[in-house]
Amino acid sequence: MTEQVRIGVWRQLVGQEPAAETLASAAAAAAKIVAGEPVAPAAMTHAWLLTGPPGSGRSTAARTFAAALQCSTGTGCGECSGCRTTMAGTHGDVRLVAPEGLSISVAEMRALVQAAARRPTTGNWRVVVIEDADRLTEGASNALLKAVEEPPERTVFLLCAPSDHPEDVSVTIRSRCRLVPLRTPPAAAIAQVLVDRDGVDPEQARWAASVCGGHVGRARRLATDEAARQRRATVLRIPLGLRRPSDIFTSADQLISAAEADAGEASKARDENERAELRTAMGGDGTGKGVAGAKRAAEAAVKQLEKKQKSRATRTQRDTLDLALVDLAAFYRDVLVTTTGSGATLNHPDHAEQIASAASAWTPESTLRRLEAVLECREAIELNVKPRIAVEAMVTTLRQG
Repeated sequence: MTEQVRIGVWRQLVGQEPAAETLASAAAAAAKIVAGEPVAPAAMTHAWLLTGPPGSGRSTAARTFAAALQCSTGTGCGECSGCRTTMAGTHGDVRLVAPEGLSISVAEMRALVQAAARRPTTGNWRVVVIEDADRLTEGASNALLKAVEEPPERTVFLLCAPSDHPEDVSVTIRSRCRLVPLRTPPAAAIAQVLVDRDGVDPEQARWAASVCGGHVGRARRLATDEAARQRRATVLRIPLGLRRPSDIFTSADQLISAAEADAGEASKARDENERAELRTAMGGDGTGKGVAGAKRAAEAAVKQLEKKQKSRATRTQRDTLDLALVDLAAFYRDVLVTTTGSGATLNHPDHAEQIASAASAWTPESTLRRLEAVLECREAIELNVKPRIAVEAMVTTLRQG
């Protein structure tokens, strides 16, 4: 089995060999169930919870497992129609729920559970992948719980949630799922996949892997996007750049503006395409007699779409801002590592000189207060405090120490 997880769709999982082994074994058992062969009672189950730190590849692992379940050979070969369509997101029996707003509503979950009750049409299993299952509202969790408690015969639920807040997933749902923990991928594995899969220069790949905090997607962006590198550099200039009181507001504005720009850049083209496609589908751009009703219906649908897009943009802004705050927290952590001489690996090795300068200028207590301020800011934003207010309060503490 060890050799199998290095080929086919399993190559998508970076540095996750133990988890890949577990999922590959379950996929092989699932193929036997489809063929009517006997399997051990615990070899395959109908509900799974994949947890891991940000960037570990939870959703990638879920899609990979879904592909292996639909694979004609049961191995996740990566070549058959089941594997290719699942990985491309076009398989008719694989439903992917990726929340674009701040939560997953009960109405969305009820519709999903109803669809999951049907038998598979073209594949071996009907698979439901729920990314960010920690964003389920209480009502949505209850709707999902009923389906997990009494699952349809050939339906599999794959839930993904961050390991730093597993309690955000209902304990009753967690107790009915098989847990698959993912780890932070090692830097060497991340660098290798950047070289092999994305064609990144080896030196650039090693640098990106060393500063990404184990986040594979972040490493790819840093290695290939100059704007992402510039945004990171701007964030890491803040700790030593707070010399005057006015710097508090300048730095806060830089953090907020960068998050808004990043979200706008990511959403603009997608939003416009969605609106155009919706108007065309509903006949809103038609001319001639009898189109007035179609235009009104199209405009109403576009307004509903724009509401959804606004919620998605808010989520993207918060995610981008949170990534900047993680970089800041890692800087203060590196300062503590340097101060104590623990010898632990730095999260920002390319800023070792600035980190050493801060370590010589700050007391460990003031550094810890700064780190706690960043963590409190992340928590405040998660609790829906206005980002600008939370960030300005944080930067004030960062300057005062």
